[in-house]
Amino acid sequence: MSAREFTVRLSTKGQLVVPKEIRQRHGWAEGMDLVLENQDDSVLFRPTRQFPETTLEDLVGCTGYKGPTKSLKEMEGGIAKGARDRR
Repeated sequence: MSAREFTVRLSTKGQLVVPKEIRQRHGWAEGMDLVLENQDDSVLFRPTRQFPETTLEDLVGCTGYKGPTKSLKEMEGGIAKGARDRR
């Protein structure tokens, strides 16, 4: 794919109109959030990374732990012990 330059004008409100050809090529739709990244003498636009909504049910059991239920105090103790052991 060859690079093609487009000239756009910054409005008095600081808005840019992204040409239709670019929006279609990248699948950008009205209302989509884009990240503007400053790179020395240029600017890069890219879509924000969209993650699917996560529910509690998606996360339950994701650690693979199969033992008995632990209390918050027991979990905090285990974390502290792990931190001490790593030093």
